[in-house]
Amino acid sequence: MDKDKERTEVKAIDYEKMVDEAFQHLLDTYLASRHRKKVDIITKAFNFARQAHKGVRRLSGEPYILHPIAVAQIACEEMGLGATSISAALLHDVVEDTDYTVEDIENIFGSKIAQIVDGLTKISGGIFGEQASAQAENFKKLLLTMSDDIRVILIKICDRLHNMRTLASQPANKQYKIAGETLYIYAPLANRLGLNKIKTELEDLSFRYEHPEAYASIEKKLASTQAQRDTLFDEFTAPIRKELDKMGFEYELKARVKSPYSIWCKMQNKHVTFEEIYDILAVRIIYKPKSKEEEINNCFQIYVAISQIYKSHPDRLRDWVNHPKANGYQALHVTLMSAKGRWIEVQIRSEHMNELAEQGFAAHWKYKDGGEITEDEGELNEWLSTIKEILDDPQPDAMDFLDAIKLNLFASEIFVFTPKGEIKTMPAGCTALDFAFQIHTFLGSHCIGAKVNHKLVPLSHKLQSGDQVEILTSMSQHVDPSWINFVSTAKAKAKIQAILRRESREVQKNGEERLSQWLKANDLEMTTAVLDRLCELHDLKKHDSLFLSIGDKTVILGDTDLNELRGKNKSEKPTEGRGWRRYVPFLKTSGKKEMQAINTDDSEHSEGLIVVTKDLNKKKPIFINEDNIYRYVFPHCCHAIPGDDILGYIDNKNHIEIHKRSCPVAAKLKASYGTRILDAKWDMHRSLFFEAAIQIRGIDRSGMLHDISDVLSDQLGINIRKITITSDNGIFDGTIEMQVHDRNDVEVIVESMKNIKGVQEVQSVL
Repeated sequence: MDKDKERTEVKAIDYEKMVDEAFQHLLDTYLASRHRKKVDIITKAFNFARQAHKGVRRLSGEPYILHPIAVAQIACEEMGLGATSISAALLHDVVEDTDYTVEDIENIFGSKIAQIVDGLTKISGGIFGEQASAQAENFKKLLLTMSDDIRVILIKICDRLHNMRTLASQPANKQYKIAGETLYIYAPLANRLGLNKIKTELEDLSFRYEHPEAYASIEKKLASTQAQRDTLFDEFTAPIRKELDKMGFEYELKARVKSPYSIWCKMQNKHVTFEEIYDILAVRIIYKPKSKEEEINNCFQIYVAISQIYKSHPDRLRDWVNHPKANGYQALHVTLMSAKGRWIEVQIRSEHMNELAEQGFAAHWKYKDGGEITEDEGELNEWLSTIKEILDDPQPDAMDFLDAIKLNLFASEIFVFTPKGEIKTMPAGCTALDFAFQIHTFLGSHCIGAKVNHKLVPLSHKLQSGDQVEILTSMSQHVDPSWINFVSTAKAKAKIQAILRRESREVQKNGEERLSQWLKANDLEMTTAVLDRLCELHDLKKHDSLFLSIGDKTVILGDTDLNELRGKNKSEKPTEGRGWRRYVPFLKTSGKKEMQAINTDDSEHSEGLIVVTKDLNKKKPIFINEDNIYRYVFPHCCHAIPGDDILGYIDNKNHIEIHKRSCPVAAKLKASYGTRILDAKWDMHRSLFFEAAIQIRGIDRSGMLHDISDVLSDQLGINIRKITITSDNGIFDGTIEMQVHDRNDVEVIVESMKNIKGVQEVQSVL
């Protein structure tokens, strides 16, 4: 007994020692920085937080205080923030997790630190009701505070980074929620603030938890090709080093390897394998300018020198030196052809540019005395004012709000000129209509077209960097609902939606009157239950949507609605036979026998969809098998089939939807309704069939179709449902729809197709 007691005491002492060492490391890092040495306030904040969190442990078992210390360490070491930020980071959970209030913090540490801590404290639940997204509301609060002091968001990103580094101790459903939220909000935010290194780490960590197998596979391939890259780097940089030495520069040459997440994104978007990605390696030249005035000139001198060694790609020169990105990023990017016939991107930056690239806006603090933040970060303030604008416009839905913010966190920018030659920064992929709304709402709502570089273009025309844009208007023009589909900026989307909302109220009113008359004529009353039944029948979520659909005549009330309301549909045999199957739209059978078998099962499966109760343990995974697949909802957004990485989501009716983890709809759900996310796993035994489709391209020849069907039907035994192939000038393009058991089948088919003579590209589309 005494021995156990001794062990416990030793462990406790170890932890105390661990905390002291962690704090000492933080102080040492701070003292080595360029900031004014305000050690007293940091020590005071540490002692206060240590006392406040006394006895509390993290899920991993270590004292809670280690988390605030780690967050402060990131703020100090990786962002270069000063004493105020470090103290706020140490105190960031005190108000949320203990009995202390913001007033207490203000009395002890002053208003500045208290304001930052308040911005970091989550809103307590229960204010917004079940349907509202508390996550989105928290985020809204964070942004409101951020527009007063940017340090709030910087510390929040440090907090999130440490949460991601220690995510292993959380259950799987929590991991998906936090990883999804990170990818959806925090990584773009970090990118927008120029925190490149942190953005990359957040993306990679999210990817690691969401798709562990894909992550491990890419990591393994990166490790196995490391030696090749090293050789390529050495051979490529040898003549560059020689030239830079000759020019008398102090410099550093670094190899930049593409992160696992961006490799995976490229593989998904471009439908290529790891081996087909050629820009995994890039080279970074970080030089010391000969003088401050010469910084930009030196950059271009290096560019001229290296483009004489290697041929440069004419369309791949990116000048971020004269036109920095909105997050302050400056560099010159040039793509050169190596002696081995590979395109390699070279990034040329000065030491100062490199610091800004790694730490973004946080690097500005290094050059200040730790006092108030000055208003000289023009671009940042412009962005903050856009966010203020969005916050001022009341969003009907938390999800819409998140979307609007997300659109503002654009990753890459283009520069567009007005007719008078003023330069405007816009997100890449924006249209002429976005530009019109950017200048003025009136201009946008009456826009009929634009002249880009003096040529007439439609509203949906995508702008390129360097375009000169003139907007054409007409008073007879009104906002069209289809506009929402091609605008890409948050401002344009929000304005169009606000105008359409105003207009749709009339249509809605008309629909409500029409429905009321129809119900009266059929001796029915307009009750909530009646409206719910009609919404369910027409697959609409809200009563307002039903009124709108009736008003604009997309829903015509008739006998089907009447039968539904009078309960006649229930007794009809055919509908009952396929009851559950409509929720799994892509589930197919391979023959009559199986069809009969499944239909007889239907009578046993009369309980229908799962309804989640409070008793459900959300930490445990749900398993989907042949017996219960009919009890889950499979939305059309992502078409999950066995073998896909999936998660569950509890919808508003307490049914469970199954999404792919990479589904864009699921990304929103993780970021807004994380508490409703469940860990889901497949437990299928290859007895059911699911629909899948592949796209195939190649050089046409006689017998091509025969060879394709031969591989599919005879060699692999696949049941083909439909083949569509068109040929144009010797190139064929086709889609094959078939039935498979799981995603593994699809991969085998794709690989087998690639071996057919003349086939160039094969990719899975469903």
